[in-house]
Amino acid sequence: MKMAWKEMKKNKLRYTILGSIVFLISLLTFIISGLANGLSQDNASLIKNLPDGTFYMEEEADETYSFSSLSDQQQQEIIKKQSETAFFSIQMGNFIDPSDKQRSVAYVSATDSAYFQEVNSGEVILDASLEEEGIAVGDEITNEQWDQSLTVAGFVDHEKYSHSPAAFINPDDFQALFHTDTMQIAFIADSAIQNTDGAPAFKGLQAFSNSEFLNTIPSYSAEQMSLNMIVIFLLVISGMLFAIFFYMINVQKLGIYGILKAIGVKTGKLFQMMWAQMFIISAVSLILSISISQAFQLMAPNGMPFHLTWQATGLLSLVFIIIGFIGSTLSGIQIKRVEPIQAIQQGEM
Repeated sequence: MKMAWKEMKKNKLRYTILGSIVFLISLLTFIISGLANGLSQDNASLIKNLPDGTFYMEEEADETYSFSSLSDQQQQEIIKKQSETAFFSIQMGNFIDPSDKQRSVAYVSATDSAYFQEVNSGEVILDASLEEEGIAVGDEITNEQWDQSLTVAGFVDHEKYSHSPAAFINPDDFQALFHTDTMQIAFIADSAIQNTDGAPAFKGLQAFSNSEFLNTIPSYSAEQMSLNMIVIFLLVISGMLFAIFFYMINVQKLGIYGILKAIGVKTGKLFQMMWAQMFIISAVSLILSISISQAFQLMAPNGMPFHLTWQATGLLSLVFIIIGFIGSTLSGIQIKRVEPIQAIQQGEM
């Protein structure tokens, strides 16, 4: 470590340039990761807030919740096996607020369950983002196609579906407003499964895990795949950057390595010096990029879907260090292969 630090102090400009590039790449990675997580929450927080479990839709619905319809017989069959099953429906729609402004929402109706909001008939509970836009408790919302109005009874945090705020309404109101008397989806939490064989299977129903159900949401899979691919490419670029940089440095220092090997310094020590330099550069760059990305999260506008957790930050930081270690190690293979006399002669050329 001491030898690595001395060399970095001697060649400040060289290592500062590398650190600056690593800092910019890591900062961009954190920002894009935050946007990916933010868009994921904005697109499906209604589902992501549920515990791990199994979702059921009609097989004939072709993995499209709006085409699914669970009959009373199917619901009874499910309840017989799992009494704590939650049934719910989602309907994309809109309403007109007291200022005559039309707003798009995802209407959600569910049976009595701890996983969904319990709403009285004639009332609605909205996502908190609508409160920030001026809607208040006690306001009445309407729709040109409705025969009734709904009164805003409260707000909940982070409940969205398909980039629209959730609007929880009573099943009776849902039936009256959308002319349906069946539920679309059944949900059984893993903690509620009453046997050790896992989630049960039901004839005519298709089962989905949480991640599989998320992928049935229009645009969710393509949106997340695009952003995650950018993050992966940035991680690969950072590894290539370390490999190329240390390869060029090692070529320039072959003469020095030859002298060090000639006086008895082992190859392992030279690798340790290179790893120490890589770790110092990565650590300083990551500390700066993490600080700025977290500050950005605090200062980002409320409407921007940005969500960067400490867990995701820690995981990405660990990946950065591992990739940097691999890249620098690959570039240092020439140190192990070169002979002292050959290295000295090549360094003198």
